[in-house]
Parts: sequence; structure tokens; C-alpha cells
Amino acid sequence: MSDIRSLAMAARDAASDVAVLSTDAKRALMMDMAASLERHAGEILAANAQDMQQAAAKGVQGAMLDRLRLDEARVATIAQALREVANLPDPVGVVTRRETRPNGIGIERVRIPLGVVAMIYEARPNVTADAAALCLMAGNAVILRGGSEAIHSNTAIAAALHDALSAHGLPAAAVTLLTDLRREAMVELLQLADIIDLAIPRGGEGLIRFVTEHARVPVIKHYKGVCHLYVDRAADLELALGLLVDGKTSRPGVCNALETLLVHREVAASFLPLAAKALQERGVELRGDETVCALAPGAKPATEDDYAAEFLDLILAIRVVDDLEQAIAHIRRHGSDHTEVIATRDEATAQRFVQALRSAVVMVNASSRFSDGGELGLGAEIGISTTRLHAYGPMGAESLTVERFVVRGEGQVRHPSSLSANLSAPVLPDASA
Repeated sequence: MSDIRSLAMAARDAASDVAVLSTDAKRALMMDMAASLERHAGEILAANAQDMQQAAAKGVQGAMLDRLRLDEARVATIAQALREVANLPDPVGVVTRRETRPNGIGIERVRIPLGVVAMIYEARPNVTADAAALCLMAGNAVILRGGSEAIHSNTAIAAALHDALSAHGLPAAAVTLLTDLRREAMVELLQLADIIDLAIPRGGEGLIRFVTEHARVPVIKHYKGVCHLYVDRAADLELALGLLVDGKTSRPGVCNALETLLVHREVAASFLPLAAKALQERGVELRGDETVCALAPGAKPATEDDYAAEFLDLILAIRVVDDLEQAIAHIRRHGSDHTEVIATRDEATAQRFVQALRSAVVMVNASSRFSDGGELGLGAEIGISTTRLHAYGPMGAESLTVERFVVRGEGQVRHPSSLSANLSAPVLPDASA
């Protein structure tokens, strides 16, 4: 038996122990995991410094380097996220629907854990703790396969989490960190359809496509976040400017950052000079159509590829549109089903925008940066799904459970006439006797 399969089987066994934990026990575990991270902050930061040094030597930069970096504030934020998970409603055992059929049987739909979740991610050491907390809160075990660039950080964080698991008498396999980082090992993990219940890749488009192409287990994914802001002719332009600056510049290397701005032609002459000044003061490169280049000094001509790009950088594609329908058509063509934003004071226009787009998150007069599990009340976030499976959009603990049917009866049978016939039929001798 291979090492990967052995580790996965140990995680499956551990999942049985986690699945029966009470809500109070899980909350106490989360709180102790948070405290353990804080106690071991020094070791975690030292390990992260080693990762950062090696990443810089390999030429890693930009968004990936930012995601890799930890400091005291970020470690404190990770610990706080675990405390927030501890205070979430426990999804396990929740009855989401109850009804009684005409024949008297009672039917319940009840949430239960998935089982074993494989989390595959790049350069995001916070995911090690976030994924562990959310999976455990939902009654699951988790197998963590981080990237080589964060191996020291991930190992230090996992060690802190294992201390808390041990204190609660739970097996370390409930949070299994793979240290075999060969792609062959990842492929083997993704093909364990008899053990792994769900795989969640989190990282660049290349990683997600690799996981999807090699998995024999269900995969929750989003390839990229091409998020749009549409400034309608009925927009409050000051409000729209705030959404734009926050969505593009607050943290450009994340998937909920704005990548494209669409502006109604009737307000373009008023809005674009203001927008260009605010963005360029913050170092943003603008790429736009002919109208944009005329109204926004310094803007470069955009290519069609720019409108489908996830820049993850201080670059913004801009297009002037004739009306709402043209904005919707642009998003349908170039969007990635992640997050779309409209700035407007017209309720009918807002409602049309919401109904016409199928993206996982649609916002009216709010920043795209709120497209995040924590900001939307889920506690820590394990990922964002743009795959229409059992979960869509930011995923928290509830998304790591599934509904099953529990049926309660008092002896009801589906075919009483056939039962009566069977009971009255004579018993024939066994011809083979």
C-alpha cells in the first residue's frame, strides 16, 4: 500500500471520530487551536521567513509573494478566524426540511459531514488553518496539500493545530499535511475515489486545471476572478468612485479584486477623468477603448484579451458601454462567474442586473471585496465555488456538509397488497432438498 493511500485511510478513520463530536466539543477545539497558533507564533513566523527567503531567491513576486507573507498581525487574524468559526452555528445534524407524507411517514432532510476533504493550494499558509477549522467544524477530516513555496509555514501551522488535537484526544490524522510535494503524489491523492469525498483546489488557474483534469473525485473550483464594476447612468458617482478604488487598489492580488470597469456612456465624461486621477495616483495602469483613452489621460489602448484577464495587479481594463444591456453582454462574454458589481440609484436597473447575471456573487452599491466568506458571515472561507454543484460562491462550514433523507415510519410498506399475497401464499418444499 502506498504512503498516500495509507495517509488517506488514516484520515478516513479520523473522520469518524470528528463526525460524532458535539457542538461544544468542536467549539472548544477551535478555541484551543486559535490559542495554540498564538503560542507558536514565533515558530510560525520563523518558518515563514525561511519560505519568503527561498521564494524571493526563486524570483517569486507580486500577488503570490503577498499571499505567502505572514507577520504578527496576519497570524493574529488567522487565530481570530478560528474563533469566529467556533462561534458559527454547527451545521451537522441541522434539519433543513421536515414533512409528513399522506401515508403517515415522516421525512427529514438532515445535514451530515462529507467525510474526507482534500485541500490543494498554493502560497497561502493561512489556508492550512482556515481549511482545518472549517472541515473540523463540519465534522470532516482534511488532507492538506500546500505548495512547496510555503512548506515550512504550513508545517509549523499544522504542528500548532496538532497540539490542540492531541489535547482533545483526537488523532493527528484529522488534519493531515502532505509533505510529499511531488505532482505524482497529488495525482494519486486525487484518484482515491473510494476515500476522498471532495477536492478543493485553491490557487492559480494552472493548478486548478491540473486538479480538475487528473481528479477522479468531485472537485469544487473557480478558475479565475474576472470581477466587473458597472457604473450606470443613474449612479452616485462619488459612491461609484469609492467602490472602484477599494475594489481595485485595496489588495489587487486577490480573486475578488476588480479587473474591469464598465461605464455608461452618459456619465463617462464626468466619471472617467475622476476615476483615472484617483487610480493613477495609486499606481494603477489603465487600459481602455478609444473613448476611455480620450477621457482618461495616460490610459493605454486595451486589447480584447485585456477584457478577459485576471491581472492580479495594479492594472485595470475599462470600456464605455451604451447601456445596461451592453454591460450585461460584456460580462456574459468575458466574466468568470465570480463577482459582479453595479453602482446605480435605479432599483429597476439594479434588479435587471442581478437577474440577468448568473455569477456566484452579485452586488449592488457594495465593493467586490466583500465577496469573501468572512465578510458574508461564513467565518473563515475554504474557497469560492463557481461550479454549480452543491455549493456556489464563498464556501464556509455548511458547504462542507450534504443533506440526506431520514425517514420515520410506523410499519408502513409501499405495496401492502403484495405483502398480503406473500403472507397467504403456501410454503413450497425446497426442490433441492
